Amino acid sequence: MPSMSVVSQASPTDWNATAEAAGDTVRAESLLERRLQMIQRAWESVLRQECGQELLDLLRKLNAMCSPEGQAPEYPAAEVLDIIEHLDFKAAIQSARAFALFFQLINIVEQHYEQAERRSENRAIAAEAIAIDPQRQTPDKQKQFDVLFPALAARKVEPETLQKLLKVLDIRLVFTAHPTEIVRHTIREKQRTISSLLGELDRLSDPAGWEHAVLEERLVEELMLWWRTDELHQFKPAVLDEVDFTLHYFETVVFDAVPRLSERLAANLKLAFPNTETPAPNFCSFGSWVGSDRDGNPSVTPDVTWQTARYQRNLVLTKYIDAIKGLIRTLSVSLHWSDVNSSLLDELEQDRQQFPDVYESLALRYRQEPYRLKLSFMLKKLEVTRDRNQQLQRPEFLQREQLIEGGYNSAEEFLAELRSIQSSLSYSDLPCHHLDRLIAQVEVFGFHLAHLDVRQDSRVHEAALTDICNYLRILPRPYEELSEFEKVDFLVGELRNRRPLIPADPDLSDRTLEIIETFRTLRYIQQEFGAQTCNTYIISMSRCASDLLEVLLFAKEAGLYDPVTATGALAVIPLFETVDDLKRAPDVMRSLFELKFYRTYLSHRDDLQEVMLGYSDSNKDSGFLSSNWEIYKAQQSLQQVAEANGLALRIFHGRGGSVGRGGGPAYEAILAQPGASIAGRIKITEQGEVLASKYSLMEAAVYNLETVTCAVIQSSLRRSHLAGSHEWYKLMESLAAASRSAYKELVYQEPGFVEFFHDVTPIQEISQLQISSRPARRGGKKDLDSLRAIPWVFSWTQSRFLLPSWYGVGTAIEQYVSGHPERNLEQLRQLYQEWPFFKTVISKVEMTLAKVDIQIARHYVRELGDPERRERAEYLFDRITAEQARTRDWVLAIAQHQELLDNEPQLQRSVRLRNGSIVPLGFIQVSLLKRLRHHRNDVTASRSHYSRAELLRGALLTINGIAAGMRNTG
Repeated sequence: MPSMSVVSQASPTDWNATAEAAGDTVRAESLLERRLQMIQRAWESVLRQECGQELLDLLRKLNAMCSPEGQAPEYPAAEVLDIIEHLDFKAAIQSARAFALFFQLINIVEQHYEQAERRSENRAIAAEAIAIDPQRQTPDKQKQFDVLFPALAARKVEPETLQKLLKVLDIRLVFTAHPTEIVRHTIREKQRTISSLLGELDRLSDPAGWEHAVLEERLVEELMLWWRTDELHQFKPAVLDEVDFTLHYFETVVFDAVPRLSERLAANLKLAFPNTETPAPNFCSFGSWVGSDRDGNPSVTPDVTWQTARYQRNLVLTKYIDAIKGLIRTLSVSLHWSDVNSSLLDELEQDRQQFPDVYESLALRYRQEPYRLKLSFMLKKLEVTRDRNQQLQRPEFLQREQLIEGGYNSAEEFLAELRSIQSSLSYSDLPCHHLDRLIAQVEVFGFHLAHLDVRQDSRVHEAALTDICNYLRILPRPYEELSEFEKVDFLVGELRNRRPLIPADPDLSDRTLEIIETFRTLRYIQQEFGAQTCNTYIISMSRCASDLLEVLLFAKEAGLYDPVTATGALAVIPLFETVDDLKRAPDVMRSLFELKFYRTYLSHRDDLQEVMLGYSDSNKDSGFLSSNWEIYKAQQSLQQVAEANGLALRIFHGRGGSVGRGGGPAYEAILAQPGASIAGRIKITEQGEVLASKYSLMEAAVYNLETVTCAVIQSSLRRSHLAGSHEWYKLMESLAAASRSAYKELVYQEPGFVEFFHDVTPIQEISQLQISSRPARRGGKKDLDSLRAIPWVFSWTQSRFLLPSWYGVGTAIEQYVSGHPERNLEQLRQLYQEWPFFKTVISKVEMTLAKVDIQIARHYVRELGDPERRERAEYLFDRITAEQARTRDWVLAIAQHQELLDNEPQLQRSVRLRNGSIVPLGFIQVSLLKRLRHHRNDVTASRSHYSRAELLRGALLTINGIAAGMRNTG
């Protein structure tokens, strides 16, 4: 392991040169070095106690097989392969678990280090912010409010301009249940415990004192408990399990992170722009797909969505109840020593009449303490609201007469009473920080916690409408066979008609009935929990205007759209995913905006149209460069269409965790968008391992939220002033086309590529991980079209190809540069320096290439390839290898770097800390996969000492470990 060169108890020279190379960087940061030393001592102590010195010696041998750069050797030594091939199953499992544990410990240590580093770096930058050159582009140094606002002031940004932006500032981060979270929540809890211990250790002034020794002993104890805990999920999670997992982030971190974000913005804005009004705390809010995203997941039923709404309300009410109890303890203000405004006293009289029992029990105790009495009434209302929520097991319970009454009808009622207390305190010049924070939380989370977005595939709606029309016999031929013009004509007619289309008890397919019931459940949710709880419907695989009108028609049938007034309680959002769909998105939206009733519908929704753009499928469809460019163009065109129709546009970015699915640093990604397409509004998905890395710790969560906010502000204030931008547009069009062609030639046109993919990656085994309620494929076929983007990227990451994140880029650049080498290379360098979009794209490719290990990938090909397809596999691998080298060379040339990530020393250090130790884990994975597949094919089953279940478990443990080492899955 890279850090072992720093701390090995045996001898530093026992570890490979990768450790020394990484150690050179690590030694420069004493804080990180101390933490790594400490964590390794604990790690070695546990392994020695649990597995013996022999295992540590084995790990040293395995770790010695990588090169000084942390890559696998081209031809591993025969003795190394012999060790791997004849490794006892128990030793293989122990080694895999040891490496996986070490990776996760590095992650924890790094996260702490990064936070300390950010604080130190930010102080230095803030001191220089006033002197920033107004013309200089320095987006990478303005990720925090205490740097951003002084920089904006130095650049003479008009306060009126900033104020106008802050008034429309609208950031929504949407948590999803996509199956990329491989780490159990039980393990996440242990990670938090380790992190907490490290924090305690950091606060000690004497690193040699007895307290330090005690905490180190606790660290060893926690690691021992971790070692004896199963890393793999024990069961395939149900959807409501995923709801529980996701809500955990809200409960432990996000709920309290939001008011801190608002406070930081207000304080720093006031210093730089003292007369500018701070935006309301709900400028940053949260959404969720967990329990409502039914695209490809038959387990998400109407009942599950209803239960999800209940779970969310229960959690947020519980948080409010705890907060009110805290305020009762805090606000001990007496009438003897402080005034109270009359309106609050009037409210107390009303409360007394509504809850005489509460008054009788507390009137004497709080006779002179009006705030405590008021808060006690509010506590009672919250408890009644929560009890009513517990009663609502199913939507039909709304019809029961015995439902509890007397609670809050809405979060607005609760908020109004909190503000009444705040006003009264202000009347007597009393501040209350805890009250202010609670008000901010209610403004953001309401009684819904997170906005539920429903999502379904457009083809499902079309099939359901075909079923209904066939049943009613109202069309001359099946609905699905109509032309787009005929569909729109029919749908518009129905949307103007008061008559219901769907009869009371129709004889329809179960799938159609479920669609109908889904919309009815949405109406029930809005009726009971408020419209904010669930008022967005996303249509995946949107291709034409009829896809949106179909959903609007189902909304009308459920009472969510009024044909008379053309108003609705449901926002219909198209999701354009494939390259072809992205290209036609502007025309689709233009045709909708030209429909008078649809334009009226939007006028009642603040003239705001939301459009979602998908990074995953467009990438799988056409490759990384093409996908990013098509999304960029789509944003520009959609913004132009919206502006031409007098509408506001909010782009919803469907970003995954990995670069191959639109992931990467959010700050740079936001700045790389066309400035006009942001305009203060953005919506972004957050999912899987990204949630854990951003929202497991309070400081990390606040930093992430602040970073995203800074990026949105900067991007919205900046407009693209690119001299020659039209030429750059043409150049990007050419590069994207060449990249797309190269990608498709390999992935979709090369014979045997699908078989190659299944042979040389652990896709078969990944599909058996118990990490999601949703299947890995949309159907049962083993083709690329049915495979979801997440396992597609996950598989290539495991075998260290990371192919979806870079393939085709090198060919595209080389073709362009070859036309006029010196001039064209210089032009690409100019784009890299001056165009945030192009720099972000190249930087993402560079980051991915730093994680690629083509030699370990070669080992997967040699050992796992089918002997009958060996020649074809070697040919495909050679193509991939050549493209990888080509892409690496051109990226380095454009960025003018000697080594990958030379401009990102922290990231470079992070990658090198892991690369070396992933190599032996990869060899172990290959060995276990080979044994498992032989067993599956009955080649050696009779001679195997271990069952298929044991071998599968071993393979899954290596998948778990490599995912931890790579710091992402899909």
